[in-house]
Amino acid sequence: MEERVWHKAYMPAVPHSIDYENVTLPQALERTAKNFSNNTAIIMMGKKITYRQLDESINRFASALAQLGVKKGDRVALVLPNIPQFVIATYAIWRLGAVVVMNNPLYTERELTHQLNDSGATIAIVLDLLVPRILSIKENTQIKQVIACHIKDYLPFPLKQLFPMLKKDLHRATQPSDGVVDFLDLMNIAPKNGALHEDKYEDLAALLYTGGTTGVSKGVMLTHKNLSVNVQQLKALMYNAEEGNETVIGILPFFHSAGFTVIMNHCLYRGLAIVMVVRPDANELVKNMIKYKPGLFGGVPTLYVGLLEHPDLPPKSELSYMKGSISGAAPLALETIRDWDKRVGAQIVEVYGMTEMSPVSHANPWGGTSKAGSVGVPLPDTDCRIVDVETGEKDMPIGEPGEIILKGPQQMTGYYNRSEENAKSIHDGWFYTGDVGYMDDEGYLYVVDRTKDMIIAGGYNIYPREIDEILYEHPKVLEACSAGVPDKYRGETVKAYVVVKDGETLTKEELIAYCKEKLAAYKVPRQIEFMDALPKSAIGKVLRRELLDMEAKRDQAQ
Repeated sequence: MEERVWHKAYMPAVPHSIDYENVTLPQALERTAKNFSNNTAIIMMGKKITYRQLDESINRFASALAQLGVKKGDRVALVLPNIPQFVIATYAIWRLGAVVVMNNPLYTERELTHQLNDSGATIAIVLDLLVPRILSIKENTQIKQVIACHIKDYLPFPLKQLFPMLKKDLHRATQPSDGVVDFLDLMNIAPKNGALHEDKYEDLAALLYTGGTTGVSKGVMLTHKNLSVNVQQLKALMYNAEEGNETVIGILPFFHSAGFTVIMNHCLYRGLAIVMVVRPDANELVKNMIKYKPGLFGGVPTLYVGLLEHPDLPPKSELSYMKGSISGAAPLALETIRDWDKRVGAQIVEVYGMTEMSPVSHANPWGGTSKAGSVGVPLPDTDCRIVDVETGEKDMPIGEPGEIILKGPQQMTGYYNRSEENAKSIHDGWFYTGDVGYMDDEGYLYVVDRTKDMIIAGGYNIYPREIDEILYEHPKVLEACSAGVPDKYRGETVKAYVVVKDGETLTKEELIAYCKEKLAAYKVPRQIEFMDALPKSAIGKVLRRELLDMEAKRDQAQ
């Protein structure tokens, strides 16, 4: 790659271009298991799994899947939180050359049905609590086999025995039936070494779903190369993490591209220990920080806010083990960065990216200069331009906003079965993000807006049109438009502007309850405003931007 202005911001240990090793992540894990066989790979509520044990479990589960008929190219869906079975299943699927399909466990039946059908998944590996949800939609999908996973299966004694009684909200017993089998039961009858390496560097590895301008979730196709390259880029960025000798808190959900790559795959590639956190909240994070003293962790801005307000966060003098942390998925407030520096001292490295980039494209230099309000500079071998929004062809001057377009070896191959979306998003090898931003004279990127109207609340991407469609389905709603409004804790929260049909009455509580039946909890509007009419263009299009401008004027007047 040619010299770029942002290369001057790199730390001396970070190369401008990387000589990538052509190794898939499951192949790399096999190597890690040999080099660090007795090192801890996973910690789950005190239970430790070594890299040797993890590798053996992966091989055995790959054998079990092969006995179920899973072969190269097949789609296997995961509907799991951060538990050991997530890692074991993902890498077992890959060793068979199959494709892992990520699904958010918070999704409703409607959302899961769409993604399972779109991907063509035939097997679903599911948390026990969610088995009834999958069974309720099974006949409307191609799913033939459901594999149930229990949190208790990877807990230490005596917690393993006590867990079903102490944590009834996190455990559901499953009875073997047609189409349902327990994860460990399947593993226990499988041979230890029956799996073959069918994963190839250029093959499709994963489908991770993301929304778009249409509001319909699309499967982002990521190859083994995409994922391996992004991990190697992160390794170069976090150059001072000691191979085989770091502990990382795995609080970012692995079904999300940030947790999947930055935490899970990155740690396993380098032989680091992952402390798994099932429920991503500040209480769990503080407890694990005190107990395991992680050198690194990643989180969304709401977690940092929660930590800083937590009464049990240790004083700065007791946090010297922290080398740094990563924040992504939503803008990090300047106030939070300043407070973190005072209370903790370790650098927060704000990063930028999206699922289509595996997902990381930018980061403030690890150990280097972080600029407030900036998401940093492109990773090695990653290029970035700011072009005019109207044509997407004219490069904008330094400091002037335009659409952010990206190019790099971690870039997706495209959206699954979405040729029209691919044509809109990729031109001459450049991925058009739909985000608006500008670069300064040192190549640091500042994100200022989103052309796609996407809402980012608590680190989750929310697409307004999907919410609008649900609101329009209510029999008393005449018009509706949702948008993201500022929220101190979540960064943004969902607000719905609604016009009720003449002669009808509708309460906020009634409409929110309706949305809860149709949408994942984090997508449900937290605020409702009833209006006589919504602002529209000359052709009748609802002007979402005018609603946001109205909201901003109200805030300024307060």
